[in-house]
Amino acid sequence: MLETLGNLGEGFATVLTPMNLLWVVVGALLGTAVGVLPGLGSAMAVALLLPVTFSLDPIGAFIMFAGVLFGGLFGDSISGILMNTPGNSTAIAGSIEGHTMARNGRAPQALATSAIASFIGGIVAAVLVVFFAPSLAALATVFGPAEYLALAVFAFVAISAVVTDSVVRGLAALGIGLAISVVGIDGISGAARFTGGLPELFDGIDIIVITVGLLALAEVFSQAARRGTSEDRSVMPHPGRPWLSFAEFRQALPAWLRGTATGLPFGIIPVGGSEVPTFLAYGTERRLDARRANPMFGRGAIQGVAGPEAAGNATAGTAMGALLALGLPTSATAAILLAAFRQYGLQPGPLLFDRAPDLVWALLASFFIGLVVLLILNLPFAPLWAKLLLVPKHYLYAGITVFAMLGVYATSAKLLDLVLVTLIGLLGLAMRRYGVPVAPMLIAIILGPLAETELRRALAVSEGDPVALVDSPIAAGLYGLLLIVVGAVIVRTVRARRSRLGATA
Repeated sequence: MLETLGNLGEGFATVLTPMNLLWVVVGALLGTAVGVLPGLGSAMAVALLLPVTFSLDPIGAFIMFAGVLFGGLFGDSISGILMNTPGNSTAIAGSIEGHTMARNGRAPQALATSAIASFIGGIVAAVLVVFFAPSLAALATVFGPAEYLALAVFAFVAISAVVTDSVVRGLAALGIGLAISVVGIDGISGAARFTGGLPELFDGIDIIVITVGLLALAEVFSQAARRGTSEDRSVMPHPGRPWLSFAEFRQALPAWLRGTATGLPFGIIPVGGSEVPTFLAYGTERRLDARRANPMFGRGAIQGVAGPEAAGNATAGTAMGALLALGLPTSATAAILLAAFRQYGLQPGPLLFDRAPDLVWALLASFFIGLVVLLILNLPFAPLWAKLLLVPKHYLYAGITVFAMLGVYATSAKLLDLVLVTLIGLLGLAMRRYGVPVAPMLIAIILGPLAETELRRALAVSEGDPVALVDSPIAAGLYGLLLIVVGAVIVRTVRARRSRLGATA
């Protein structure tokens, strides 16, 4: 413990120099700026800024990357809350209630909630990484194909049947998402599925295309369809305070803590990023809100922003622990950072702490400093970001469309993606019109390939024995918990129906 504190102190001494502090601030600003642009996001921010660091020394480069990482995550949330266009799929869950808050004139409070959530989730994760990185990373080794499959099934059912208003519509959205997720080359057999013979679809439909189409363009189409009708409403004027009232803080605090606890373990489990914990945190807060006398979900619940945002940043923090301690990239951003380490001739893993201690401890110290810098920068600027909503609608949504299309084209340079994003936007408009929830479709698209691959691997290892899918304690525990949750929902639904029938009798 004392040795760890001493090493961390040396890391702070390295970072707290004028030049290195400048790199932290520059990284935070650049990460936030790129993350705000629809279709790019935090992973793209790290990728775009990777060549910029070629002329820097390794310590300066990775200190800057720390600022870019957390700045990009907050930038993702800014675009999601204000324009319903999350910069990355990890910001989708928090954008659902965050954008509703913004439309109700509470954009600064939503952004402040997100900023504080990012700080709390990131700080707790950084503390755990500093003191328990090897122990946390060891948890990843207990997850095999059956456990990953159970985790995906838990997310599917929890989002589709538990946190949506209609089970039928939730499962319909899940089915649409799963159908889209299988487009492309099958990773195991190599067969092309639902590609129509188009080589551009061999890699599947990019999540950026789906996210931008389903959220950004669908919002644009929805606003255009409502223009001139009674449903067309302007954004309400908002109070300019960038801080939360005591009542709002009291509502958000438990959600920040629950979201952080949800996100911490997922950073060391290679499930692709923060999508699972953010949606699980969203589902938890929605279930808890349904028990209150005056449920707020659907009308701009601050807990719906606090929980997912804290979970996403906690996952990002512990993902860095898994990268440093095991060399295991558990997200797209971590994979890009792994490439950055190799660019400097370094290999993350157990030996990195011995071979490059100055770099490792300076990087860990920069996590703390970068989060503080982001909080100081972004809380005062929350009302300024929120003024984007005061731009006249036809200019705002035209700008969103242009940036969304540019972001989609920049990631792939494929004209087909522009056609797909438009079609998916129209699909999103139809889903909004008929009350089909978006969250189950997105979680199916994100986790569908993982679930299919792990199911086939588990059955291949067990030679087709289905018992292997529930043979491990973790998988059995997840399925058992899922049955309990679904059973509780069924009981609650039956009781609510009986009470309604009794009231009308």
